[in-house]
Amino acid sequence: MEIADLIQQYKMGRRNFSALNLSKVDLNGADLSGANLSGSNLSEASLYGADLTKANLDGSDLSGAKLYRATLIGTNLCGTDLGTVDLSEANLSEAKLYGANLSDANLSKAKLQRSKMHGANLSNCKLTKSDLSDAVVIEARMYGVNLSEANLHRTDLSRAILSGANLSYTNLSEADLTGAKLYGVLLRNADLSEANMSNAFLNGADLSSSNLYMANFSKANLIDVNLDNAKTEQTNFTGVIWT
Repeated sequence: MEIADLIQQYKMGRRNFSALNLSKVDLNGADLSGANLSGSNLSEASLYGADLTKANLDGSDLSGAKLYRATLIGTNLCGTDLGTVDLSEANLSEAKLYGANLSDANLSKAKLQRSKMHGANLSNCKLTKSDLSDAVVIEARMYGVNLSEANLHRTDLSRAILSGANLSYTNLSEADLTGAKLYGVLLRNADLSEANMSNAFLNGADLSSSNLYMANFSKANLIDVNLDNAKTEQTNFTGVIWT
């Protein structure tokens, strides 16, 4: 389908554009809010500033696409391939990303508040200065992810795999990291006040100068952890494995 035809049909009220081949198309600034693009091929498409609010992109291929500053509020991206996608400064608040592939994607300064990313692949993803407050990222794969200076206030990261991640200067206050794997992570100057780290694996992690006020580390694995200058007032270290 030609892009001009797609836009015209959308303006006339059509919303079902599922299973289309839209690879490498130019949809910069397009309004496709509420459109059904499930199963479509949008690989390497240009969607700068596009409005995809509450669109259905379930199972679509967006690998290599450019979605800088795009609006994807409440969008269905379950099982979508977003590998290497540029989503910097995009708004994905309340988006559904269950099982999505976001490996090597750029989500720096993106808004992901209250998004659902259960089981998503965020390995080597760039999320610097992004906002994931109140997001659900349970059991996500986040090997080597860069979350420095990000906001993860009250984020649910239980059982997530964050080995080798950069969480320096990150806000993790009241976050849930129960049973998370955090081998060798950088948590320098991070705010973990009132965070739940029970049963987490932090072997070799760097928590120097971090704020651990009232954090719960009960039964966590803290072998070879660096706690230099960390604030540990009222921190719960009950049953911690130190050696």
